[in-house]
Amino acid sequence: MIVTTKQLFQHAYGKYAVGAYNINNLEQTVGLFRGNLGKSKSNDDPADAKKSAPFILQISRGARGYTDKRFLEAMIRTADVVFPEVVFAVHLDHGTEEACYDCIQSGFYSSVMIDASHEPFEKNIEITRKIADRAHAKGIVVEAELGQLGGVEEDVVGSVCLTKAEEAAEFIDRSGCDSLAVAIGTSHGAYKFAGKQGLHFDVLKKIQQAVPQAFPLVMHGSSSVPKEWVERINHAGGKMPATSGVPESQYLPAAKLGVCKVNIDTDGRLVWCAVHRESFRDDPANFDLRPPGKVFMAAYADYIVHKNTMLGSAGQLESVRQTLADGQGPRPKT
Repeated sequence: MIVTTKQLFQHAYGKYAVGAYNINNLEQTVGLFRGNLGKSKSNDDPADAKKSAPFILQISRGARGYTDKRFLEAMIRTADVVFPEVVFAVHLDHGTEEACYDCIQSGFYSSVMIDASHEPFEKNIEITRKIADRAHAKGIVVEAELGQLGGVEEDVVGSVCLTKAEEAAEFIDRSGCDSLAVAIGTSHGAYKFAGKQGLHFDVLKKIQQAVPQAFPLVMHGSSSVPKEWVERINHAGGKMPATSGVPESQYLPAAKLGVCKVNIDTDGRLVWCAVHRESFRDDPANFDLRPPGKVFMAAYADYIVHKNTMLGSAGQLESVRQTLADGQGPRPKT
């Protein structure tokens, strides 16, 4: 069932964060849906209520251009049929004005993100307001961004500029956005922190206090870059230098301060890289893409279960389904 992020956030606020996972291909899609039902090796495995979670499926502009956006959309529609128990939002990640308008017009996306954070404050408001007006007319919700993250993700290059609480409150009031991505110390990509830096909880707390009550905040660049996955990659021939990401222990404290959505992309890429490098190392005679694909889908599903557990969303799916059945319903048809 495709719902809006707004519906998911209403259930999550102050209790847990919803995982927002980027997908690019079939194997990621299958692993993602299995993992959010607590499954691993097979679509026929029974769902595990203690592990099942609502989630946000993110499609970046890079993913939409990798082959053709219609391939991704068809896979997601099919997954919705194959896994009817799931509850998820379909979200455009880091959209330009053009990409947002295209997704709004398609009627498929339930949420879009307009990223005008590189623009001056007034221009960011102006652009976000235009997107919000167009999206709301179609029953689609809008995420915006204020402040800038460091690092690089696809074509997104940022220089650190932490979000100011007073500006966040004004931005929300004037732009009409439904959730706001804030800069509180995270960064894009695999190379986030050289030492033991973490989130600026003091900044996050000020933002939560300044914005409207129960307004959902978003953390981008929140992969943890687990040491074990980096080591597996390097032991199989990779050359990733030492790095660290957002400690998973900081996810739930952030959720208690209003963070309802946590973007995680890099960690999933590490799983893909490790599984395939190990496959080529351990079975160099193999030229069939399916054996490593099967291993990856199971590993990715297990990774999703682990992330959801750390976010606090594991075990929340049935409660979300009941809340929707009690009156909120799925997103409006467009």
